[in-house]
Amino acid sequence: MRPPVSDLPLVLENVAYAAGGVAIVHDLTLTIGVGAPTVLVGPNGSGKSTLIRLAMGLIAPTSGRITWGGRAESDGRRRAMMFQRPVMLRRSAAGNLDYALGAAGIGRDTRASRVDELLAEVGLLHVADRPARRLSGGEQQRLALARTLARDPQILFLDEPTASLDPAATKAVEDIIRSVAQTGVKIVMATHDLGQARRLAGEIVFMLRGTVHECAGAERFFTAPATPEAAAFVRGDLVI
Repeated sequence: MRPPVSDLPLVLENVAYAAGGVAIVHDLTLTIGVGAPTVLVGPNGSGKSTLIRLAMGLIAPTSGRITWGGRAESDGRRRAMMFQRPVMLRRSAAGNLDYALGAAGIGRDTRASRVDELLAEVGLLHVADRPARRLSGGEQQRLALARTLARDPQILFLDEPTASLDPAATKAVEDIIRSVAQTGVKIVMATHDLGQARRLAGEIVFMLRGTVHECAGAERFFTAPATPEAAAFVRGDLVI
């Protein structure tokens, strides 16, 4: 039996992306492999969200090369992404997951049990029949996470998944992220919250002015950043 096709390592080589004649990111070179979560940090406008969209395959680089598992082409079935403000379908929480499972090619005869499993995984089984758009912000984020997991991804991209949540809701989402990472799913997450980065990251990618400025293990990055810009960012100083 052949081993399943992997999208890891994910490699960006000298990648640039421009829109409307404006360079958004440039000279991006980064390898993302298996292991603990890779967390992207940096000031607003540093290119974190664009890097995630490039890595997910939602946008194509203006120049440079991206490969997934050594392949320049990938159908994306092993990747999933949750946006900062995911849209809830006009269905129940369970209906949102049923739709996501159908889109992922899961047969109707097995979807009901999988819906229950996913709702239980994110602590929402008790609101299965509630309209998704009536859930709290934290519950909607957890439901959005469950929808991404419906694809059984190998790599899960998260773009500021707790940006608008209170501390309790943030902790609930972080607990799910930590649990998912422990199953072997590679998490790649952008966050503006350094406390969150400390709690979740195995690896930190510090972005500045549209490129990767520093990449290091989380402990090393926070205790001994290699550049003055990274040290200033960790202290909470303004870095532009």
